[in-house]
Amino acid sequence: MNRFESMKKRKSYYDIGDQIEVSDDQIINTIKEVVELTPDAFNMQSTRVIVALGNEQKELWNLVEEVFEGKVSPEKIDSFRKGYGTVLYFVDTDVVTNLEEQFPLYAANFKSWSEQSSGMAQYNIWVALRELGLGASLQHYNPIIDDAVKKKFDVPDSWRLIAQMPFGSILSEAESKDKMDINDRVIIKK
Repeated sequence: MNRFESMKKRKSYYDIGDQIEVSDDQIINTIKEVVELTPDAFNMQSTRVIVALGNEQKELWNLVEEVFEGKVSPEKIDSFRKGYGTVLYFVDTDVVTNLEEQFPLYAANFKSWSEQSSGMAQYNIWVALRELGLGASLQHYNPIIDDAVKKKFDVPDSWRLIAQMPFGSILSEAESKDKMDINDRVIIKK
């Protein structure tokens, strides 16, 4: 796939399964490479990810369901639980704080820059998973699940949860979404 074809195939897949045709090593190595190649300001490298596979994947979504105490549709949680894995995205706030102290003229920007880098990593991993034939979606059950996730995965206090990306085999095609006229979003000035 070329880059634009990969981008076109990246959609929010909610109907996912755990029967996949790629190895754990392929998934893990792809995610590691994407995180390493994703740029960030001042080379801060504040993006952190945890990849939950197998039983850890199921337990993660059991935990989310438990924390929400039935306030989220069990069918929705189950759609993520039946996937193959979940990528948990974090920002290491210690890295951000250290750079704020080292470069006070830019201090107000480091938090935003770290989130921009995290967003790029999320998107790049999403596209890379699709290139492996997997479907994914981006979820935001944080901050409600933060403490439970930190405890379950022994996450350092300085890591702030940003998003969750359940992924797996594609059981049904994602629905098309309406698009605005691109000329209303991209303005060209010459």
